[in-house]
Amino acid sequence: MQGCCASLWKCYFEYSTPRILVIRSLKVGTLNRITQALVIAYIIGYVCVLKKGYQDTDSVLSSVTTKVKGIALTNTSDLGLRIWDVADYVIPPQEENSFFVLTNLIITLNQTQSRCPESNSSGFTCASDRDCTVGLRDTRGNGVQTGKCVNLSAHVKTCEVWAWCPLEIESEPPIPPMLGDAENFTVLIKNSIRYPKFNFNKRNILPQVNTSYLKHCVFSRITDPDCPIFRLKDMVTEANEDFQTMAVHGGVMGVQISWDCDLDMPSSWCVPKYSFRRLDNKDPENNVAPGYNFRFAKYYKNSDGQETRTLMKGYGIRFDVMVFGQAGKFNIVPTLVNVGAGLALLGLVTVVCDWIVLTCMTKKNIYMEEKYSYVDDFQLLSTEAP
Repeated sequence: MQGCCASLWKCYFEYSTPRILVIRSLKVGTLNRITQALVIAYIIGYVCVLKKGYQDTDSVLSSVTTKVKGIALTNTSDLGLRIWDVADYVIPPQEENSFFVLTNLIITLNQTQSRCPESNSSGFTCASDRDCTVGLRDTRGNGVQTGKCVNLSAHVKTCEVWAWCPLEIESEPPIPPMLGDAENFTVLIKNSIRYPKFNFNKRNILPQVNTSYLKHCVFSRITDPDCPIFRLKDMVTEANEDFQTMAVHGGVMGVQISWDCDLDMPSSWCVPKYSFRRLDNKDPENNVAPGYNFRFAKYYKNSDGQETRTLMKGYGIRFDVMVFGQAGKFNIVPTLVNVGAGLALLGLVTVVCDWIVLTCMTKKNIYMEEKYSYVDDFQLLSTEAP
């Protein structure tokens, strides 16, 4: 126990100082220089050049507004010849960082609040009035049951409901889509960004873009990469989708705007990069409830003062605009931190070489004797100065 305490006492009061040992060896010297070169290449190439470790960074703050333009013409048995403009097919007129374009419709005309048979698909078939419950409200149904069992067809009876009658037409959306002309609609996307740490502001309508240019330009990666006006078909095509196919059941598209800026360079180099992808699932093996749709109605009053409505089940494409970005600018603090970390890595080169020498060299005992030596306190005190 006394020997253990004495050893701990000595270890506590030990002082280590580096000792330089020069080894003239082709193998060890080559390994040392190669390892040092790899560390320096990592510091300069990866940390400083690729990752810009000398810069301070900030994340983007963004706002987005959109404006859709276009005209569609339809000619159906229900509506006849009809023009559709922005007020008809952009629902709602403004959304936050997104917009919706109507592409297909199922229309139920002249609904009034009255009594009619429940639809067969709701599962409310009956044989007599006893199978129906007065006042029953079911989320799968279309109205409130009156308690009567009435004829839906010559062979099917369902419970009567108080609802908007006639009930909504239940069918698949028409192919081709009613508003397939929407592929030629255009949207102006106005995006303003800010990096507050660097007090830097910019928008995607670049300084060289003027009013006359905006009147005729459409975004093209080759001819007009700076134009903020996009054709809907081009956006869907860049996502490897077919617009007419997608327009039947609708879907969700992502418009990605990337602002990655090096603020050590001229501000004119900081420009947006656009990309497009489909966001909703279109897995052919899991195609239950595909696409994107919702219902809306337009209300009227006839000459008798009775309220009527036209119910529309609308299918369409929602475009979500997503803005990403990071800016960097030189700052002495991250520069010193990364350079210091690199210098610390250079210190590991000696550790690696020492381990290889102690593991692989045949004369490692000689190396141990030369590398490590111990001097007692009484030897230092008894050494006379020359």
